Amino acid sequence: MKPTDILIKEHEAILLMLQILEAVSTRLENGRDVKPEHLPRIVEFFRVFADKCHHGKEENLLFGAMIKAGLPEKNGPVAVMLMEHETGRDFVGKMDTAAAAYAGGDRTQVDHFIHNARRYIALLSQHIQKENRILFPMADRLIPPEEQSRLSAGFDKIETEIIGEGTHERFHEWLHALKSEYLMSANEKI
Repeated sequence: MKPTDILIKEHEAILLMLQILEAVSTRLENGRDVKPEHLPRIVEFFRVFADKCHHGKEENLLFGAMIKAGLPEKNGPVAVMLMEHETGRDFVGKMDTAAAAYAGGDRTQVDHFIHNARRYIALLSQHIQKENRILFPMADRLIPPEEQSRLSAGFDKIETEIIGEGTHERFHEWLHALKSEYLMSANEKI
């Protein structure tokens, strides 16, 4: 499996959590409660799985390999992706503050959570499309096969040494539990 295939597979999980985040935001917007522990879990998914793990693979390995293969470091697609990662971190940080307040019983931050969640959903959805359709095919063409093998090994190292054994699986369990809670129930009502 190519490194970009791994990243695309992770994008599928991230996109599913974005759908869950939208459903949660709609529920909150309509004045309905969400289980207090769910907002911090969603934020943790984005902080650890999407950012530390997924973006970590891109920023620490893939982007460097693309630059080494000839892509410009500044004023090119890599610079745009890095800027969007930073913007996403800002939205997640603001969601985290509001989620912690909500989990503590303070409902005054709900609008703040919804606002930043929707901005994050829009940003990351477009970001993923750009990576899947433009950046990753470019990486597949530019990066030689032996370097792609090194990238895959580096991705594994991030999973085990930085994220920790079993963390990826734990996030997928949360993802499916939250999908059952927020997406299945929404579909059943349609």
